[in-house]
Amino acid sequence: MKVAVVGATGLVGGEILKVLAERDFPVTELLLVASEKSVGKQMEFKGKQIKVIGMQDAIAAAPHIAIFSAGGSTSTEWAPKFAEVGTVVVDNSSAWRMDPGKKLVVPEINAKELTKEDKIIANPNCSTIQMVVALNKLHEELQAKRIVVSTYQSVTGTGVKAVEQLMNERAGKDGEKAYPYPIDLNVLPHIDVFQDNGYTKEEMKMILETKKIMGDDSIRVTATAVRIPVMGGHSESVNVEFEKDFTLDEVYRILNETEGVKVVDDVKNLQYPMPKDAHGKDEVLVGRIRLDETQPRTLNMWIVADNLRKGAATNAVQIAEYLVKEGLV
Repeated sequence: MKVAVVGATGLVGGEILKVLAERDFPVTELLLVASEKSVGKQMEFKGKQIKVIGMQDAIAAAPHIAIFSAGGSTSTEWAPKFAEVGTVVVDNSSAWRMDPGKKLVVPEINAKELTKEDKIIANPNCSTIQMVVALNKLHEELQAKRIVVSTYQSVTGTGVKAVEQLMNERAGKDGEKAYPYPIDLNVLPHIDVFQDNGYTKEEMKMILETKKIMGDDSIRVTATAVRIPVMGGHSESVNVEFEKDFTLDEVYRILNETEGVKVVDDVKNLQYPMPKDAHGKDEVLVGRIRLDETQPRTLNMWIVADNLRKGAATNAVQIAEYLVKEGLV
């Protein structure tokens, strides 16, 4: 099993390598791929030093699977070239997510849709992944009608430059800026670029991707995406209106039976999910579960996950695991 990690030197790329090692993915040959400026750099995987190579060399090696985390324009240009040599690409960028000819996959929900013909598979947005993992089984049993979500997203979702901005501000130092305003001791209601409708691209990703993954265009979704000065771990306040009546006991049962979810909800003992609790974990943590007392059949919940793991690296590796297990590569 020859595996390429494209964008290996980035934050998500590093996490992909960690997850491949932790989950003992059956790699026989690992290709670390990055931009020209990183070619020749040495990186470690399972105690071995591996030299970073460029795109053309990686394509020439014809890996079985390539996990991309190198940005949308890179994916648009290079993913089809890998697919042409028979490589299955699992892409972390937004480039292919809403392409009607490409599958948008969260393995716990819709991996069964994958076939041998799928050569480019899209990994959803990190915020979308954790929300749909928590909601999909509830949707299957109770039929979600409307979802209102506000996110509280870590700086690691932006990348290394944003992490450096936060730490520089905290230390009182000048440096390169990832954001138009300070992030330390501040909150930015602005993730990605603003669209003509007043929503940001991040908010529209959550709205459109949720419907595609859950396979139901009738669900109404509205989102507000917010960046907060937290180092790792996205949080979401989610309000869901369902078609069917339910009790809180039913909600707890469904969530406890949902693959990939861990319920952390004991407010008497101040137990609720926090970003620091999600660090390094693959589960989606769900708490603050309560009825919306302003209207019937409506639920409030608080959803937290490690955005670099389940929100990116782990989900991509789980897709690769499914491809191997089902003989699709």
